[in-house]
Amino acid sequence: MVTNLDMDQIAKGLGAQRRGRVSAKGGYFGALQLAAEVTARFRVPEGGGRATDPSWTEQRLVRLSPRTFQRLEKLANRTNVTPMQAAALLLEKAVDKAVGEQ
Repeated sequence: MVTNLDMDQIAKGLGAQRRGRVSAKGGYFGALQLAAEVTARFRVPEGGGRATDPSWTEQRLVRLSPRTFQRLEKLANRTNVTPMQAAALLLEKAVDKAVGEQ
């Protein structure tokens, strides 16, 4: 059973004002948000192999510091993706935010 919520009505009832969407930035909830995005976007290729986003067609080498790669590994372990897949998702979000697309 899906219930549609009227967020404007809820805000009004609470004496509040809606100011936009809230999204997790990091930590546990950020990892959960990243995992949800992986589930929604990643598909196993027809020929088999690791699940990935089918719209990713470019492949580039990116140099990282050991510390950054270790942090990506930590995040990847929480979200069941590779460290570079996590990096690609984070990079997309950062670029979208920087150029005003969301």
